[in-house]
Amino acid sequence: MRRKEDAKVYFDEIENAYSKHAKLWKFIYNWLDTVVLALVIIVLIFSCLFRVVGVNGPSMIPTLHDGDWLCVKAVPSNYKPGDIVIITQPNQLNEPLVKRIIAVGGDKVDINFADGTVKVNDTVLNESYIQGSTTRMFDVAFPVTVPEGCVFVLGDNRNDSLDSRSTLIGFIDERYILGKAAFRMFPAGDWRIN
Repeated sequence: MRRKEDAKVYFDEIENAYSKHAKLWKFIYNWLDTVVLALVIIVLIFSCLFRVVGVNGPSMIPTLHDGDWLCVKAVPSNYKPGDIVIITQPNQLNEPLVKRIIAVGGDKVDINFADGTVKVNDTVLNESYIQGSTTRMFDVAFPVTVPEGCVFVLGDNRNDSLDSRSTLIGFIDERYILGKAAFRMFPAGDWRIN
């Protein structure tokens, strides 16, 4: 009789120990499952809806600075003048570009490098966001008409930006626009983009 009681106590102890380990493993499994699911959702959101892109160089000063990080809407949309976009069109720099759309398909662009003004469809643009006037020339002869399905882009720092004024960049096919900058993620606290 004593042996049966001892065996029952022994098996009860084993069952309790197993139950504690099972509960611990179940907790760990549920926690890991939640973390993995959250990571998958974050990856899907940032690969399908939003992307994070770093700004490289001074071409968008004063609006954006070297080292800024942008959250980019990766959902295709109707791009319009004034939008800051990320361009993946192959170019001589072999890197994505961050530029501002100045004109869209069908628009006529003319730049007067003597007085630094930019005209779109014979109207001088009011560009409060630029760093200095547009006096730097490249190899594109103006006026030009933007082909349908393309955009014409310039950096806000006009005299330190390689953009659509150069045949190295040229017109940007809209299919090569990764997305529109939504807000600045870094530096923290300075979220708005003009």
